[in-house]
Amino acid sequence: MMKKVFICVFSAILVLGLFPFSSQANKENIEDMVESHSAILLDAETGQILYEKNSKEKLPPASITKIATAIYAIEKGNLDDIVTVSENARNADGTRVYLEVGEKVSLNKLIQGLLLNSGNDAGVAIAEHMSGSVSSFVEEFNEYLATEVGVEHTHFMNPHGLFDPEHVTTAEDMAKITAYAMQNETFREIFNTIELKWSGEGWNTTIINHHIMVRDQSYEGITGGKNGFVDESGFTLVTTASRGELSLIAVTLNAKTSNLAYNDAAALFDYGFNHFETDTIQSNEKFTSSDQTVFITTEKLSYVKKIDETVTKDILSTGELVVKGQENQIIQSFKLDKVKSEEEDKQMKSEVVSSPEINEENTSVGKNHLTYIVPFSLVIASIISIFFYFQVRRV
Repeated sequence: MMKKVFICVFSAILVLGLFPFSSQANKENIEDMVESHSAILLDAETGQILYEKNSKEKLPPASITKIATAIYAIEKGNLDDIVTVSENARNADGTRVYLEVGEKVSLNKLIQGLLLNSGNDAGVAIAEHMSGSVSSFVEEFNEYLATEVGVEHTHFMNPHGLFDPEHVTTAEDMAKITAYAMQNETFREIFNTIELKWSGEGWNTTIINHHIMVRDQSYEGITGGKNGFVDESGFTLVTTASRGELSLIAVTLNAKTSNLAYNDAAALFDYGFNHFETDTIQSNEKFTSSDQTVFITTEKLSYVKKIDETVTKDILSTGELVVKGQENQIIQSFKLDKVKSEEEDKQMKSEVVSSPEINEENTSVGKNHLTYIVPFSLVIASIISIFFYFQVRRV
């Protein structure tokens, strides 16, 4: 009997050891679970940070740089363009799709090779095609990321992520870049492609996505990912997943091993999907501030809160709607439009119908006309009456 009990207990411990992140992550132990030096869990729709660890620390990103290169090329380039591969691209270090000098490849195919097979040669070919040279590309690339994506702590020195001491980003910035990229349908499709037949002058094969969770679909709701590694960066990972209305982005930087990076991503997703939900505020909902000013939502607004959490919504006199959680923490804020008062509405309608100056002028002209027309009409009427009177007398 004791032997059977021992076997059962040992088996349970073994199972827990093999599957440590099977939906058990919570606020109390998520800190202990995430072993990467830097990490973040971001809601892709609202931009809310659900968990972070050293997320603003600048670190080398390695090949997850290619997420930024891909969305830049998709948005700023023509996917049907035919790119002629240079010797510089052909000789790129690291992982490649084995492009040949003079080979002609579509920009779309280069982006696929960049994201799926992490082709550094594809990255250089894209940069040279977009800007003429890698150095010119870097200049335009960083400007795009700062002004159009809105990152603040990222500076890239190349399109692929090979180490350069000045090539840095943060977990938070990479999550923002990925959230921005995921709005693009072409990017989403490539980002979640498992395998693709590759036919080139130097390589005929089937390229397979390097991100294990995408390739194996080993996590429920996985929608894309990119991994990276150089000695100086450790293992880096960007992963996206969706369940229901919740779309999450997990970024981990500087993990000691590949397994730790993937375990961290799974733990972050478990924490997010098991503890948060999306809630909405409908369009045309009114809120009254303490000074009795009324504000209104002009579109449906979304925010993420803890499951079954009761929230409060406070409207400030400035029109800022602040959504707070049970612990009085700010969850999200929105800028609302002011509802015009009845007096303002009447005044607006009056201004739309006619101009006050024109009305006054018309009234004045009318009065002047009446001053002459009325007496003149009376005189004419009298003359006509007298004329008819004498005509009748003659008869």
